[in-house]
Amino acid sequence: MPKIKMPSGSPSLDMTPMVDLAFLLVTFFMLTATSRVSEPVVVDTPSSISDKILPNNVLLVTVDAFGKAYYTINDPEVRIKTLEKMGQQYKVNFTNEEKKDFGRMTSLGVPIQKLKEYINMSESDKAKFKSPGIPLDSLNNQLGDWITFGRIEAAKKAKSEKDRAEKNGREFKYEPLRFAIKADGKSNYIAVKDVIKTFTDKEIYRFNLITNLEEAAE
Repeated sequence: MPKIKMPSGSPSLDMTPMVDLAFLLVTFFMLTATSRVSEPVVVDTPSSISDKILPNNVLLVTVDAFGKAYYTINDPEVRIKTLEKMGQQYKVNFTNEEKKDFGRMTSLGVPIQKLKEYINMSESDKAKFKSPGIPLDSLNNQLGDWITFGRIEAAKKAKSEKDRAEKNGREFKYEPLRFAIKADGKSNYIAVKDVIKTFTDKEIYRFNLITNLEEAAE
């Protein structure tokens, strides 16, 4: 009976594909990751039993515990277009780089005259900056202008996408712009009332009030 010849060398494992995969994943995350931007306002909203989810296409006004108003609109493209309109309205010129940075920002809480300075701050300086809030009094209601231009630019984008869909024979899917107010539970009622009046002055009578979901009683 012949003898079975055993291999003389020890078995080896080729790690090259695993190393290639690891570098591929690292490269992917480096190229797709975005830097975290500073959030100028954090609020503690009242609780409720409503479990409705806020839609993606939303114009949001936040009121902090001191009654200061902050503005944002979700769509970055619409946000930049809105900034251009505000710049024209108040004679403030923004560079393309500033517009690009603004498109990445979250909410803002400064007068338009101070916005260039705020955009050009480092993220660490923004985190320490005390936002004065957006003016919304009867003589200088910049919040009302942000709402107006945001609404107009959102409608323009919706029409543009609809025209493109019809031209290409595609179904047009559109989520209408919604309006929302997110107020801190400690904010003054008058401040929230002023924000609501700013909406109603623009003939916007339907908006969501954002709350925390109340825990069910056991």
